[in-house]
Amino acid sequence: MVPLAPMSTQTDNRSYYDAFARRYDVGRDVGYHKLIDDQAAAIVSRHAAGKEALEVGCGTGLILERVAAVAAHARGIDLSPGMLEAARARGLDVEVGDATKLRFDDNSFDVAYSFKVLAHIPGWERCVAEMVRVVRPGGVVIFDVYNRHSLRYLIKRLWGPRKTSDSFDEGAIATNFYSPEEAKALLPANTRVIDEAGIRITIPHPAVCRLPVVGGLVERAEWAAMGTPLARLAGFYVLVVEKVG
Repeated sequence: MVPLAPMSTQTDNRSYYDAFARRYDVGRDVGYHKLIDDQAAAIVSRHAAGKEALEVGCGTGLILERVAAVAAHARGIDLSPGMLEAARARGLDVEVGDATKLRFDDNSFDVAYSFKVLAHIPGWERCVAEMVRVVRPGGVVIFDVYNRHSLRYLIKRLWGPRKTSDSFDEGAIATNFYSPEEAKALLPANTRVIDEAGIRITIPHPAVCRLPVVGGLVERAEWAAMGTPLARLAGFYVLVVEKVG
């Protein structure tokens, strides 16, 4: 595991995301951000259709809203009241919660998932173990890993953190990158990997998705590559694991 060196004094995650919430959704209905949310939702929806699902770190509900459209019921938790205000405005079933200590009983859901969250939580494996705990035997846990073996990682190291609010940049909170092998080594013993996928494999910078013609070609390439062996080079490496006991 390699942390991304902060460019500013670290703060608590709740304050960071409350500040980020004020403009989090701006521009996320088009281009790069829409693409990666669509891809995440597509992966989850294969397993959550007609099932009970939980999103850990649902933010403003951009992925949860897509999953809720196909699930029997979808719920979300997040540590940020600011983010949840926007999620509730979407009519979603959400509440404040701690990813490292979920308040739900064992075996409560068919699917638990998390995107763009676990990399920012120290003790990443505790979150995975909690998601495994709350799904039923035979249920599925889906999450992404910030991949050290990716173009995205290289770009982050070269250009540093971007501003996310008037108060903070990305360096204000911890960000940990893992290799696919390191991520698999941290999985609970009562799980088995049943699928892998990749999000952001070929995109050098989000801006390319806004370019005429090129943007469309890049998006098609991303969709085509996400379920191939190239997933191991994705900026967001996705693991789908089944609870086996």
